[in-house]
Amino acid sequence: MSNPISRRGIFFMGIPLQVLAAKTESNEFLPLEDPGLVREMVGVSHSNLKRVRELLELKPGLVRASIDWGFGDWETALGAASHVGNRDIAELLLAGGAEPTIHSAAMLGHLDVVQAMVTAMPGVQRKYGPHGITLLAHAKAGGEKAAAVTSYLTELGDAGTPLPLQPVTAEQRDSVLGRYEFGSGASDYFEVDVQKNQLGIKRAGGPERRMLMHSGSLVFFPSGAPWAKIAFQREGAVVSGFTLRSVGSGLSAKRV
Repeated sequence: MSNPISRRGIFFMGIPLQVLAAKTESNEFLPLEDPGLVREMVGVSHSNLKRVRELLELKPGLVRASIDWGFGDWETALGAASHVGNRDIAELLLAGGAEPTIHSAAMLGHLDVVQAMVTAMPGVQRKYGPHGITLLAHAKAGGEKAAAVTSYLTELGDAGTPLPLQPVTAEQRDSVLGRYEFGSGASDYFEVDVQKNQLGIKRAGGPERRMLMHSGSLVFFPSGAPWAKIAFQREGAVVSGFTLRSVGSGLSAKRV
């Protein structure tokens, strides 16, 4: 993923813990945790054990930190550690009170837990983790210590099924590029662009840019959020806008 730390979070990086503590004693966000620290906690839980320890010492409640990267692609600190196979961070978070999941159990090699959950909830092996990552991929991220789980999930046959995608032609890709407005506010628009030959979408002033995954017929979903359907409409040969349908909500945006 691209750098998940906000501009606010960047200011916290490398600051001595006692100074950071002083900075976060204000009542600006109470009774909520500082959103910058929450965002940083999930970001560093991918790889930075030292920083995770520091943040937990400062704010133990961050052990359950969770971020929506966009369109409902939620990721917890434990989810971050689990899908990249960072056992040390995952175990630290679990010891601190993070809620275990089937995805964390798969990465850690807890075969009995995974088997029990599959038995109790048939089909749970098909559920995706953060960013649409499969349960089997989590087990593989756990390496040799999770080999038994990898073998078990492979035998099930459907724990590694990727989200269904269709190829995007150059003509389709280029036809949807541009700015799409859905209101009159300064940030009421999305930009659809292409980076490294991959379509993406981002709201002005919003969270991280999300890759667009093609379901077919110019209908896309943002990476990690298959329930959010972005359907582009044509007027003749020209794409004129799109509708966004998510769980319980929707909006229309016009290309400008």
